[in-house]
Amino acid sequence: RRAAAHGDRHRAAGDRALAGPGRRLLAFDGRGAGLATEVLGDLAHAGRVAVLVPGSDTGLDTYGRFRAAALALHRQLAARAPAGTGTAVVAWLGYETPGTVSTSVATTGRAEEAAPKLRALVADLRRITAPGTGVALLCHSYGSVVCARAAEGLDVDDIALLGSPGTGTGTAAGLRTGARIWAARGGGDWVEHVPHLSAGLFGTTVGFGTDPVSPDFGARIFDAGDGGHSDYFDPGSRSLTNLVRIALGETSEVTHD
Repeated sequence: RRAAAHGDRHRAAGDRALAGPGRRLLAFDGRGAGLATEVLGDLAHAGRVAVLVPGSDTGLDTYGRFRAAALALHRQLAARAPAGTGTAVVAWLGYETPGTVSTSVATTGRAEEAAPKLRALVADLRRITAPGTGVALLCHSYGSVVCARAAEGLDVDDIALLGSPGTGTGTAAGLRTGARIWAARGGGDWVEHVPHLSAGLFGTTVGFGTDPVSPDFGARIFDAGDGGHSDYFDPGSRSLTNLVRIALGETSEVTHD
């Protein structure tokens, strides 16, 4: 209603779609760029849950693209899961993402603000789901910085960093989590050309340091194919196939570069 009142018909239509029949929202906030947390699948009976954490330029105006990734993941997850294992995907647009062309995308500020919210979401998931439910965080681009800031002591099984500019820590061990840490970058991802440096500038730190797909970082590197920065969840892609294996706990089935 607020979007319609301001003449943004595209945004208003998207907001109405989110409220449509069959949609399951855990949270929604239409102010500003907008926030939403949507569940695909039966969360209460899921044996495996994957949480998508988006990167820059994700808001309600671009939510359709983010949801398409979640849908592709959920379909392949449900198709591959063993008989009797329920699955769910949580599309978590739970923080104000930075713009791709902005100063905030090169600092941890937005991630620091987002991390407590992501930790709260995981705590809620643990209350909703049965004991022993597998939870994986799939963190794209700047979302990997968010996941890194939330990782310490977080009750998840796996954290996958996709097209990551870095995490702000020098090594996977520096995340201080018992979760398995995975990392991948598509062959056509422009993030490869981002300098993986970290430096102090005017009282803040710019850049995120060690490349998560470098041997020095110490993550489990998996094959993401030749896709670009926005292609990790393309149906049928090697990256999506491996993300599904990670989310299902099929660690020995994950293929590597």
